[in-house]
Amino acid sequence: MKTNLLKSHAKSFYWASFFLPSDIFNKCSSLYNFCRTLDDIVDDNNNLGVKKEVFSKFKKDFENKNFKNQIIKDMWSVIDSENISKKVVIDLFNGIETDLKEKVVINSKRDLIVYSYRVAGTVGLMMSKILKVKNKEAFKGAIDLGIAMQFTNIARDVCEDKVRNRHYIGHDFSSIKEIVNDSQIFYENSFSSISNIPFRSRFSVIVARRVYRKIGDYILKQKNIDNYNKAGKIYVPIFEKIIQTFLSIFDFIKLLFIKNLNYDNQANHNILDQEINLNERI
Repeated sequence: MKTNLLKSHAKSFYWASFFLPSDIFNKCSSLYNFCRTLDDIVDDNNNLGVKKEVFSKFKKDFENKNFKNQIIKDMWSVIDSENISKKVVIDLFNGIETDLKEKVVINSKRDLIVYSYRVAGTVGLMMSKILKVKNKEAFKGAIDLGIAMQFTNIARDVCEDKVRNRHYIGHDFSSIKEIVNDSQIFYENSFSSISNIPFRSRFSVIVARRVYRKIGDYILKQKNIDNYNKAGKIYVPIFEKIIQTFLSIFDFIKLLFIKNLNYDNQANHNILDQEINLNERI
């Protein structure tokens, strides 16, 4: 079940997961299943009242450790074994709950960064725990990579989100282009932190970062909103994944020569510092 969910719903991550050790892969799959379940609750075609009830029950089952639910049982196993702060999981729940409205509108870049931290930066934090990251400064890079990937998701899903009455950015191509460009800042600042991931798991993260970042390039190739709408949901083709995997070898080598973290995204993290206490989450 773990492998099938990851394979069927997360093509880019599944590709990168081939380079993970089996024990790490299983824990990452448990985390993905948990996050996927939350996403599916929000994206279900049920009316809003039903979705809120399902979400509330799942959250209560999680808090009460209802291990009759295998996904919750597996998630708690990861939380306990990797010493993941429950505050991070609550941040994730709060982010998902943002989408449980008749109409979702995000009006500022600040709110977009906070939202993206909650639904994806949290996943970066939890992943870094699973991958045995120890350097506290490196957790900022994990958050950045999560936010970068969420920005990519938002840029890719504008049409789908519009149908669901979710308006994270404008529905014009200039807004799509802007968030793709903004994602580059977060992708860039996540790079040096990968040097803190143990060798046996490092290459997988490098590949995932490269492949997911490439989605943004394919979005920009559409050049206008008409082409974007016609393209449908944009994925990275298999030949491009092979190229990016090969190029990841050079990233891996480059990271060997990084002695100190070159972190240069503090302005955006100051926004998050107003919402969360990172020290309580690592």
